[in-house]
Amino acid sequence: MMKDKSILINNIYHMLAYAFQTLNQEKYEDLAVESFDEMYDLLAAILAKGIGLQLKQGLYREYINRQEELPVMRGKINMSRTIKNRLAHKRVLTCEFDELSENNLYNQILKTTIMLLLRNAKVKTKYKDDLKKEMLFLANVDVLDPVSIKWSAIRFQRNNQTYRMLISICQLIVEGMLITTDAGEYRLASFADEQRMCRLYEKFILEYYSRHYPELSVSAAQISWDVDDGIRTMLPVMQSDIHLQKGNTVLIIDAKYYSHTTQTHFDKHTLHSNNMYQIFTYVKNRDYEFGDMEHKVSGMLLYAKTEEEIQPNNVYQMHGNQISVRTLDLNLPFTEIAGQLNSIVELHFDLVR
Repeated sequence: MMKDKSILINNIYHMLAYAFQTLNQEKYEDLAVESFDEMYDLLAAILAKGIGLQLKQGLYREYINRQEELPVMRGKINMSRTIKNRLAHKRVLTCEFDELSENNLYNQILKTTIMLLLRNAKVKTKYKDDLKKEMLFLANVDVLDPVSIKWSAIRFQRNNQTYRMLISICQLIVEGMLITTDAGEYRLASFADEQRMCRLYEKFILEYYSRHYPELSVSAAQISWDVDDGIRTMLPVMQSDIHLQKGNTVLIIDAKYYSHTTQTHFDKHTLHSNNMYQIFTYVKNRDYEFGDMEHKVSGMLLYAKTEEEIQPNNVYQMHGNQISVRTLDLNLPFTEIAGQLNSIVELHFDLVR
């Protein structure tokens, strides 16, 4: 459970700002200091600001194929339809042509999301007013069935990169809020929402270390399987969340955002077994890559802290490697969250700041 929703929402803004560098621009700085009581208001404010900035640049347009009956030729003639028109004594040509239009998927998603926010009673009037003004510029854009949007199929090109953050915010809104309220407290929503929040949590930690610790090599690196005969056919990819390295010292962090940080069996709390198997496998295979060189490879499960009574805080020495389990309290002021993240790497890599 998350009890102080204003702090939590503010921290989610910071997480979004790390995940989407666009939010660090000066044009968004007023949102960073604004206090939000509802998640809907935060996302509506980001979207309203972002769409307003996009309108100043101009809406993204792309060529769409159109067919229209015209008195003069445009594009190419659809002969069969034109002949039918002639037989019906219609003096028009059926033409097929490409036309630059703002009525494309990207703007349709923006308009659809605005419509959802305008219908939501939780969104404050001031954010709705901004969105209503922006709707005027989307008059020629169609509204989609939100369920039909195939988010994974959306691709960005050089001339619509400015939509990347906007579409991501739309996805958070359309697919369901990050958190929901229950009897005055905040809790994680459905499993699908938990997955989305987990991706944001991973991205936030990765970008935080990338920005603040240039002396480290920071990546979401893939780790090779250490096999005796060189055959890796059909082995799954070992994709780390956060891979930190300085020289021959490595820390692999697996970021987890769950509603429950432990699993329970017959009233006994244990760590999620799959998480432990995964981080141990990553660490051992990365360890083997160094061969006989002097090195240090460690792993960490970093859970977002919940309000559960029992929270993991353990360090294990396993087969020559250290595996630790910690929690990150997202319900603290952001400066304290940053302090928690700083202490992890400064202790592990003996960094002096």
